[in-house]
Amino acid sequence: MRNPIILAAAGLALATLSACSGEPQTATTAGASPAKDAKIAVAASDTACKVAVSEINAGTSTFAITNGGSKVTEFYVYAAGDRVMGEVENIVPGLTREVIIELPPGTYEAACKPGMVGKGIRNPLKVSGEHKPLSDDAQLAEATAGYKRYIKSQSDTLLVKTQEFVDAVKAGEIDKAKDLYPVARTYWERIEPVAEIFGDLDPAIDAREADLEEGQEWTGFHRIEKDLWIKKDVAGDGPIADKLMTDVKTIVQKANEAQLSPLQLANGAKELLDEVATGKITGEEDIWSHTDLWDFDANLQGSKAAVQALRPVLEERSPELVKTLDEKFALAEAALGAHQKGSGWKLHNELSKAELKELSDAINSLAEPISKLAAAVTA
Repeated sequence: MRNPIILAAAGLALATLSACSGEPQTATTAGASPAKDAKIAVAASDTACKVAVSEINAGTSTFAITNGGSKVTEFYVYAAGDRVMGEVENIVPGLTREVIIELPPGTYEAACKPGMVGKGIRNPLKVSGEHKPLSDDAQLAEATAGYKRYIKSQSDTLLVKTQEFVDAVKAGEIDKAKDLYPVARTYWERIEPVAEIFGDLDPAIDAREADLEEGQEWTGFHRIEKDLWIKKDVAGDGPIADKLMTDVKTIVQKANEAQLSPLQLANGAKELLDEVATGKITGEEDIWSHTDLWDFDANLQGSKAAVQALRPVLEERSPELVKTLDEKFALAEAALGAHQKGSGWKLHNELSKAELKELSDAINSLAEPISKLAAAVTA
């Protein structure tokens, strides 16, 4: 969830890279399943979310979402309990972005979120027919298992570092809590593609003040961040810190138990870079602490971990893509590495506009080949 006004400008370059080059095919009969390999058109606006069909065949489907409104929007496919099966964020007005999602037989909801807030405008989506999971492929199954091991290692450390942060907050140790804040968030950002699957837990942990709807309770990292850096008083934050720890424990358990599709690795790698290009670069993520570069690095490394898990598959199916990804990751890491400071990173407000543009250019250059991952996985 991100501020739509800032993102409309900040995300334009990245969204342009992901815009589809042709018109999506649609079903000829309302509600009917599209032909095999047809793209499912979604017409999004500020007040509507028109999905071309209400029934599709089980397996992988490509949704092409065109934003005809004035607000930045998002698109999700939800299973029961608002489990996210696939998503694409930061669809700026006038552009089309695509996402490939694997859906077993069942009932789902397709949703657009104008302004990128709230529950969204939802449409029932029925999926039927036989389904051979992508994970039946031995290479893809091993890729998913390898990524799950990465998620386990990062989430184990997330528990430890979040507890240290929570303890410092509850003890009123402001300087210590400030030091621990970006460290704990590093491990959160690395697992966020999996964490985002689980309904309201992600916003409970990571919502920023600008993300809130009227009347919504604000909890999580950024609520405490504001009290640490702006209010400079966390005396009343004990219950918020305890809730943060409880929510992190819950999401870690769910993340480690989740059955992932190989497509979620590919889409997750792209989502992490989208977050860099639309939040960390602009400084809106950690708006009070200015510790955005810690998150930037975590997103970059989390994206790289997903790609590395898929590497054996990609080397066989798209060796040129692997070569390009290696080159672009190296360039992005070098651009960020110039801003290391001690064991951490410079603050966002210590970087010049030229330095931020250099980082943005490196991420946008990497985003283009990353956007090809999903197609390579389903080839």
